[in-house]
Amino acid sequence: MTNEERLVDELLKHLGGKDNVRSATNCMTRLRVRLADGSVVDEDGVKNTEGVLGLVRDNPTYLEIVVGPGKSRKCADVCAAMGIPANAADAEGGVSTSNDWQANKAAVKAGQSEGRIKHALKTVGQIFIPLIPGVVAAGICSGLGTLLAQLNPGYAADPVWGTIWNILALINSSLLTYITAWAGYRAAEQFGGTPILGGMLGMITSLSYIDSISQLVGLYNEAQPLDAILRAGRGGVLAVILGVWFLVKVEKFIRKRMPDALDIVCTPLLTLIITVVPYVFLVMPVTGYISTFLVWVVEQICMNEILAVRIIGGYIASALFLPLVAMGMHHGLVALYSVQLETLGYVTLYPTLAMAGAGQVGAAIAIWLKAKKVHNDRIRSVIDGALPAGFLGVGEPLIYGVTLPMGKPFITAGLGAGFGGAFVMACQIGATAWGPSGLIAIPLMTQGANDAAMSMLFYVIGLVISYIGGFIITNIFVKPEEVAGV
Repeated sequence: MTNEERLVDELLKHLGGKDNVRSATNCMTRLRVRLADGSVVDEDGVKNTEGVLGLVRDNPTYLEIVVGPGKSRKCADVCAAMGIPANAADAEGGVSTSNDWQANKAAVKAGQSEGRIKHALKTVGQIFIPLIPGVVAAGICSGLGTLLAQLNPGYAADPVWGTIWNILALINSSLLTYITAWAGYRAAEQFGGTPILGGMLGMITSLSYIDSISQLVGLYNEAQPLDAILRAGRGGVLAVILGVWFLVKVEKFIRKRMPDALDIVCTPLLTLIITVVPYVFLVMPVTGYISTFLVWVVEQICMNEILAVRIIGGYIASALFLPLVAMGMHHGLVALYSVQLETLGYVTLYPTLAMAGAGQVGAAIAIWLKAKKVHNDRIRSVIDGALPAGFLGVGEPLIYGVTLPMGKPFITAGLGAGFGGAFVMACQIGATAWGPSGLIAIPLMTQGANDAAMSMLFYVIGLVISYIGGFIITNIFVKPEEVAGV
């Protein structure tokens, strides 16, 4: 029995048994479990299980068990092997530093109402979460390929280096070329439709036949193909998500009325035919204009020729990102990242937002030193456990265990992070993917206005500035007596 199998076996005992688990899936660091009956859960048992780093319980029947990168996927695979279905499913108490960070997160979420906008943003996030490992892998390969080409301009003529570059390009292209197909497949799963039909609709988005249709009906721009009303790739992932939502509605409508004997043949065929026509002629052009507008807005800030605009924009974006994370509103940015990745080949906003976690690290160090001065060993131990994860870009233990419960440091961390964000946006750093932040995101930061090596260096400098900014501002505004009482 593997370590993950033992871990899952032990967890099931505390979750009311295998029959009480309706579904199990994972994100980068967590095993996400949906239960039939949440009242039978032994939370202390789950938290104290060897290999569990924490527990987040946003509602009675949904748990997120923090087990760490890599292990979360292995545990989900073990659950799948046991016959527990995978489902991309997605809170009580007050926020206090006397609770662990997982309990605080549950308390924060419990106090938040989930309106339609927030639910829609969360849905978009759920669509892309399983794609993040591929996004990261492709992004790193793109970054390494860019760095190789700049350090060795003659790589193409060298059999070894040329082969290495092409392998890196293959991996990167496997995501960028077919990202609409992956998004369509996942969207259909999320909306409750047939995944392969969603994947097919996503694939249709990028096929050259769209250009042929556009030329036949007079919607193609021969002089400037990218400005065409209709062209291959128009609308990107935004078109796919909206189109698959409609496809699932059509599929469910047809299936309810289709005789069982004809369902396997007629339902998918009719669903695609009915969906594709409005998708190509309406959804793709409209979302194309929306995508273009979103990219244009971000470019006006991140890539503005006026340095002061980039500095102010970077500061505000970084300073406000932590509140967005705490409210769960950051999920909606994934669609924007995807649109930029499709359009530009890199993401401009993500490197700036990654500074928010670094500001929090600086704030936590300041609190740790003040806690040492006033002999608050409890808060020091909390920071000791959360700080390494913070350096590596996992900010939730610090958010929900230290800065947010104390209140003022949550604000000073963002204010400090703003200086790093201003620097990063001023330098116009681009990322080849999104997902990780902190130190582990360095290989992704190879795009933008500078060469690959300088972009990575500027990103590291931005982190250091955020560490220092968060430390100094927290040190100024948080008094030792405030730390003594938490």
